[in-house]
Amino acid sequence: MDIDNKNQMQKRLLIVVVVLFWFAQYVYIPYQTTYLFLSGISAETVGLIVGVYGFTQLVLRLPVGVMADKVDMHKIFIIIGVVASGSASLIRIFLPPAKGFFIGNLFSGIASAMWISFMVLYFLYFPKGEQQRASGFIVAANNAGILLGFVVSTLLYKRFGMKLMCWLSVYAAIAALCLAFFLYTPKNRSKKFGIRELISVYSNKRLIAFSILALIQQGIQMATSMSFTAQIIKLRGANDFQIGLCSIIYIFTAVVSSYFAASKTAGRLGAHFWVPIIFVGLAVYCVSIPKISDIGWICAAQVLSGLSTGILFSYCTSEAMVNVPKNKVSTAMGFYQAVYALGMAVFPAATGYVANKFSLSSAFYILFIIAFAGFIISLLIYKHINKDLTIF
Repeated sequence: MDIDNKNQMQKRLLIVVVVLFWFAQYVYIPYQTTYLFLSGISAETVGLIVGVYGFTQLVLRLPVGVMADKVDMHKIFIIIGVVASGSASLIRIFLPPAKGFFIGNLFSGIASAMWISFMVLYFLYFPKGEQQRASGFIVAANNAGILLGFVVSTLLYKRFGMKLMCWLSVYAAIAALCLAFFLYTPKNRSKKFGIRELISVYSNKRLIAFSILALIQQGIQMATSMSFTAQIIKLRGANDFQIGLCSIIYIFTAVVSSYFAASKTAGRLGAHFWVPIIFVGLAVYCVSIPKISDIGWICAAQVLSGLSTGILFSYCTSEAMVNVPKNKVSTAMGFYQAVYALGMAVFPAATGYVANKFSLSSAFYILFIIAFAGFIISLLIYKHINKDLTIF
């Protein structure tokens, strides 16, 4: 079998592993916040439980990225990731809700920290110059796994409850583990750098700039569509099916728009158009959700959040990796993912704190200001992008 055919088969295999992995990571998410609130846990504690998922990634992604470039064993990191994902849900099953979800989210964070190797391995199957296309496909597979999880939980949660969601997570992780053993890492004949040379990529201004934009996007997503938007719609009188449907609309939009981001049509307008315009949509989403009383319109507004995950995040990922040497990609990706993990950790915790002290509406208005700041920063980045990003 020639190398091109082998790469095509590996692309498909890895996509299946990615879908199963993110199903395992997110099948319980649509009901996590409402489940914890119904268990008598405060908004501030719920915010910490959600945020610890990002905190673990923040701690691990820098060393994982460097190690991946040093040892070039992405398959091992992928296996560690799927094992940690399944273990997280086992913990949620057998421990009380507050402790189980806190420790479980720590393990889920370990699993997601390995996402570096999923992405970098997928990029290695593509020729140079096709990073945006590869980024769009891998982010689409990521979101497809989440969508599948959201659909399944919407259909089954009311009847079977949270424990079944966690068991389904375990089964998906086992399936992903079995398939992961058949992955291979293409030989990288590029020069291996020492740790000091590898981490020199952290000073890349373009990498820093788009990492900050990803921090804003991922932080807002984790604090809203992945957590507290569900509580707002619950307060509006939504039933379990409507809560799940709201999540499905968000992630379905993310899947479709991820594929769009990889298309030639999107490429004609380019990142300099899509990044700022989608930040405007995200800002509109944050300011609108607390004001909307109709459940149907809240569900419709999820499209704006989905576009940020599908288009904005895809472009931030590919834009951050432009001009990064091939033998430093894992280190750069580790930096990029660690920075946005900071947003995933801080934003939900801060949202829970503000909601507890003031109101959920106040928290969403603060997120609106941050999203609008992301729009301004993106304009400045593209204004100076050909001038060595002097704003940094």
